[in-house]
Amino acid sequence: MTDELIDDFGRRVSYVRISVTDRCDFRCVYCMSEEMTFLPREQVLTLEELGLVARAFTELGVEKIRLTGGEPLVRRDIDRLVADMGALPGLKDFAMTTNGAGLGKYASRLREGGLQRLNISIDSLDPERFRRLTRTGDLNKVIDGMRAAREAGFERIKLNAVILKGRNDDEVTSLVEFARQEGVDISFIEEMPLGDVSDHSRAETYCSSDEVQALIEQHYELIPTAETTLGPSRYFRMPDSESRVGFISPHSHNFCASCNRVRVTVEGRLLLCLGNEHSVDLRAVLRRHPGNIEELKKAIVAAMPLKPERHHFTTDGDVQVVRFMNMTGG
Repeated sequence: MTDELIDDFGRRVSYVRISVTDRCDFRCVYCMSEEMTFLPREQVLTLEELGLVARAFTELGVEKIRLTGGEPLVRRDIDRLVADMGALPGLKDFAMTTNGAGLGKYASRLREGGLQRLNISIDSLDPERFRRLTRTGDLNKVIDGMRAAREAGFERIKLNAVILKGRNDDEVTSLVEFARQEGVDISFIEEMPLGDVSDHSRAETYCSSDEVQALIEQHYELIPTAETTLGPSRYFRMPDSESRVGFISPHSHNFCASCNRVRVTVEGRLLLCLGNEHSVDLRAVLRRHPGNIEELKKAIVAAMPLKPERHHFTTDGDVQVVRFMNMTGG
């Protein structure tokens, strides 16, 4: 069996995003509906199954794993799972995307378990607006969690901000200034058209990375760099700061030609593309052949031809994919 994952377009998969839960203690307006129905426990991969999936991917040459959700820190025993994955041979980059609210409790244990980097979602610095965008979130708790992570010694902390026109686009410069003050990076993300949200019209709230960049450049010089974290961010430096500014642009600057990523949902669906429904049921393999990593690796390798050449997101409000982001895994 090949020890690398190569798709039909010659792209090597070196990065897998693994969702550990569809549950979240926030209800962000661009991610899920206010009244969510979550998966029954038996449909969710166990910690042992998640660990085996991670091991299978690293044995197939994957160098980067990012844990996602929902919100990973609401998964019971998440620190134990992190410690198991953090010890995997061949894993060079181990990261997590979180809303940050649980970092006050978990930051030290996660770092001790081998987690190296964190992405923390923060879309507003105004407590009331933050509450409206997240429906349940406490901004102060997120900021305290970010600072706890910094004290715990994480190699790199990055803030993620989804910018919605008319909602928080007036805070772009403030968010950059906050990142500079805190000594962290920040990426601005175009809203993904996943799930049929009722809170807003995506056509009206769409804000391109070019628009965000223009807002920043009114105040700060941005110097393009070739830096990468194996993900889709295009990074820029500022002459007077160590903080980097990144842009993730699935609409305006799609990154399909260099896509090196796949996702595993908490149900065990191997998604070959964020913007398509091509998938393979790894849970069925895991439960048909318990503990058999070779059968799992065969299924992963066999799925590579399903990876499409590109996604086809639109900005006119047309929903291409019906699953919400919390189901997809960030």
